[in-house]
Amino acid sequence: MKIRIGTRGSHLARTQATTIATELAELGHETELVIISTAGDLSDAPSFGAIGPTGVFVREIEQALLDDAVDVAVHSFKDLPTESPPELVIAAIPQRHDEADTLIMTHEAKAEKPGSVPIKDGARVGTSSARRQAWLKHLRPDLQIEPLRGNVPTRIGRLNDDFDGIILAAAGVTRLQKSALDDRPDLDLDERILWRLDPKTFVPAPAQGALALQCRAADTEVTSALTILGHGPTQLHVAIERALLIRVEGSCDLAFGAYCGESSRGDGTLELVAMLEHDDRLIVAKTHGKDPHALVDMAWETLQDP
Repeated sequence: MKIRIGTRGSHLARTQATTIATELAELGHETELVIISTAGDLSDAPSFGAIGPTGVFVREIEQALLDDAVDVAVHSFKDLPTESPPELVIAAIPQRHDEADTLIMTHEAKAEKPGSVPIKDGARVGTSSARRQAWLKHLRPDLQIEPLRGNVPTRIGRLNDDFDGIILAAAGVTRLQKSALDDRPDLDLDERILWRLDPKTFVPAPAQGALALQCRAADTEVTSALTILGHGPTQLHVAIERALLIRVEGSCDLAFGAYCGESSRGDGTLELVAMLEHDDRLIVAKTHGKDPHALVDMAWETLQDP
């Protein structure tokens, strides 16, 4: 079966789509990448929230699915709104890469003492994420936080001249470093320090690090082909994070994060950590349990009534 895969045109998006294409090819399917420009890609707004409502990086790709121009869409799951057209379905969520954010900084900018965000006092840090800006404001009020957009290589390239540090999704950096694309960019990280930010403290966006493989619900042949690529634990953890996101009714401008993973107890207990900025206060919810619905209910109760 030939499967047309819709993706954005950035190096990272094409790397993610190529990984899925390779896995489908190993299962005996012929694949073709179809590059689609989205409103988010075309916008030069200074922050993600200023581009428009949730979904600015996926709407055109979902429309291509509805128009039968592609058969599968490979999304960074955190970009997907909580509601998509009813004709479409998430057929599989492959195993998630690192869910955390990473701080990339110059050697000169590293703080002498480690901390939750170990960069020197008064450093200039670039990010256009409302969530990352809020966490930095509360965890490190001494920092100068400035907007920074562009693809991953562009943002890394602005270190030294414009910033002491930048914050990116760890999974995106890792995927680009391991990319099999012939035009893989040089990320110029040899002289940089990469510091993984603890997702239980610097809480990531819901579903960060995960991919969503979307197709038409009626296309049962494609759905069956994709289902094999799904990873059960990732699908459970991401479903819990996004269930809480639905309660919060988040948008790109909302400072909200959620992370779910296995508890250190080793008995199948899940841990859900959520963080929300409300009225200039940082509200944190931490819950443990084996019932996904109860986890979400408990976290939501804390976020509503801290």
